[in-house]
Amino acid sequence: MRGRGTRFTETMLGTVRLAGEHHDRPMRLDLTATADALLRPAATIRAGLTGRVRIRGWADAPVEEGEMEISPLARRRIRYQLALTVDGRKLSLDGWKSITPLRPLRSMTVLPFTLHESDGTQAGTGTLRFPVATGLLPFLRSFRFPHTSPSHPADPHALRWAGEPGRTEVWYTTLSDPATGTGLWLHHELVSPADGSAARAHGWIAAFPAEGPVLHARFGPEPWRSTTEGFTSSGVSAGAGHLVGSAGNFSWDLTEHGADRPLFTFPKWSWRRPLLPASHMLPAARATYDGTVTHPGGTIRLTGAPGASARIYGRGNARRWAWLHAELEDAGVLEIVAAVSTRPLLRSLPPLVFLRLRRGDRTWPRRAERSAFGLAGFGRFRATIGTPDWTVSGRAGLRRIRVRVTQPADRTLTLDYQDPDGTMNVCRNSERADAEVVVERWWATGAARHPGP
Repeated sequence: MRGRGTRFTETMLGTVRLAGEHHDRPMRLDLTATADALLRPAATIRAGLTGRVRIRGWADAPVEEGEMEISPLARRRIRYQLALTVDGRKLSLDGWKSITPLRPLRSMTVLPFTLHESDGTQAGTGTLRFPVATGLLPFLRSFRFPHTSPSHPADPHALRWAGEPGRTEVWYTTLSDPATGTGLWLHHELVSPADGSAARAHGWIAAFPAEGPVLHARFGPEPWRSTTEGFTSSGVSAGAGHLVGSAGNFSWDLTEHGADRPLFTFPKWSWRRPLLPASHMLPAARATYDGTVTHPGGTIRLTGAPGASARIYGRGNARRWAWLHAELEDAGVLEIVAAVSTRPLLRSLPPLVFLRLRRGDRTWPRRAERSAFGLAGFGRFRATIGTPDWTVSGRAGLRRIRVRVTQPADRTLTLDYQDPDGTMNVCRNSERADAEVVVERWWATGAARHPGP
């Protein structure tokens, strides 16, 4: 997929008073900003900065490193952070335009700032202004919207979040150890609060032994660290082919080997263009795992353990939902997400079902939209969501499916967590649930059982 970024240039003029001096020096700042996304007023966009800082009689230095945070509505500011060197001294410039609706022109054009030495001591203060009369036309003419090549279509593990408030992004992995029967669940989550405050990273690991209680440990929350290579927090990372980390009495180091092509549970376009409240996909419909997991019950050594990783990106969790990943006979895979959205209008509908059944090179239904938005009674699937049982049934083309999932209480872990809007949510997960799947092929004279698509 090819996307579009934004590039523009900006010049600001003003004065600075250096530490120990009693007069202001004229100053000029010439910058070029480059962002990987289109500028959107409601979003928080970060752009890299290059350019030059000129202070009469004192400095004429290039910007060695810089970042602009453009968040006029979410955080009501446009922040500038620059690094430069003057006569061997490492300096940083930090300032922001505070956006106020009552005085939009002034607030968008005035930049108070502070200069700091490398040890944090103040080296000077000043104010820069955007010259509207002479600078507006060159500023507008400088805008370019170059094509970019975002990494997420080629690498589904890569970060989707572009700084917008009110978003959730998840990397999670489930697998089963064939030697001990232990199920494992790794959940890594980025939460960007709806109020525009700093994004945070958190998650957990859980072990579901064949005998005995479910064990788990959490990590985070902590401030999100900007990255394009998947999930990263203190001591925990999840990226393409490798999961490593520690939390509480748990530690893990796993290598993932994809054994199938990607599977888009929601329409493929929804992962590329976030028009739906959320989207869900698997970078590989099936995978195997090698490595070790240590927990209070001992150390598990995995070799060829079956499982899969999945990705979620959206505006938070659903109001109610159910999820199933099941590996069937003959290398078949069944993936189901049934959910009631929190969005207006959608939350009054019955659960929308996204179901994908893959066997070999065929996936049924052919289009992910079919199970959720088909005609009532033919193409649209139905779900009843509850505990410990939930069900899904539906028909598309000449096939129909019935699924019943049972999550025994002693094999189910209940965890609470916070959505971007501040509300609390609860997830009940079991890696050792029971699932009954019946697929039938319909003929003109009746129905016959059929093992797959």
